[in-house]
Amino acid sequence: MSTDRYLKEAIVDLIDRRVVYPAEDFQDPNQEWRRLFSELYGTFLLVLVAAGGGMIGHAFPDTISRTAAVVAPGLMVMAIILFMGKVSGAHLNPVVSVAFALRQDFPWRRVPGYIVVQLVGATLAALFLRAVVDVSTTFGSNYPAATYSSAAAFAMEAVLTMGLVSVILGTASGAQNVGIIGALGVGAYIALAGLWGSPISGASMNPARTFGPDLIGGCFNDYWAYVAGPLVGAIIAVGLAFILRGRGGGAAASGAAQGALDTVVADPVDGR
Repeated sequence: MSTDRYLKEAIVDLIDRRVVYPAEDFQDPNQEWRRLFSELYGTFLLVLVAAGGGMIGHAFPDTISRTAAVVAPGLMVMAIILFMGKVSGAHLNPVVSVAFALRQDFPWRRVPGYIVVQLVGATLAALFLRAVVDVSTTFGSNYPAATYSSAAAFAMEAVLTMGLVSVILGTASGAQNVGIIGALGVGAYIALAGLWGSPISGASMNPARTFGPDLIGGCFNDYWAYVAGPLVGAIIAVGLAFILRGRGGGAAASGAAQGALDTVVADPVDGR
């Protein structure tokens, strides 16, 4: 047997025995609880840092700068994507789940479950912070600046989220997939958006992130802007993704959106 033929057959054999495609793996109902727990846990960690910065800053004045408060969530998201993005896709944000579904990279029937656990994770984080830090969670939520209207916050949230979802969809696409390095792009964008956009709206870009602190703090003032703004921004980003790359639904983007538990399984021959 020639060397070329041997290599080709070896590659085919390796694929046949070791690879389970993400789209097929995602249909496994036995893994659903892991994916939902992943979204709950990840959103908990995100809100713990995002809301915790403002609450700790209020409890201990002059200890946390605005720069630190807006950079920390970006670093946390980067870490979450790296350590469990393969489990659920690490959406951590209702509008990201909606955007992936609009791009046909994520099944619509999974969206409600993801959104519910994201809201629960955010609420648990707010409860924890309220109990430990012992200040109102309103200090960790997002509201328009004193001299700005809710319409201004809506516009800022829409534009910031448009950029965020564009980065997420772009780094997940088959044409531009950069694997786990995409975590750096998403985390960096969140930090940069917060650095310049947070004075006006708080740079939430995430209805769940604002929901938890608002619920526990009992203050939903202007919350509509933090739902409508990110949703509009995400929809625009999906439209821009279509202009840039055409229709979604490719294997790479679907794998990034859905997670890839057991995408590579143990070799039945040598166990490697």
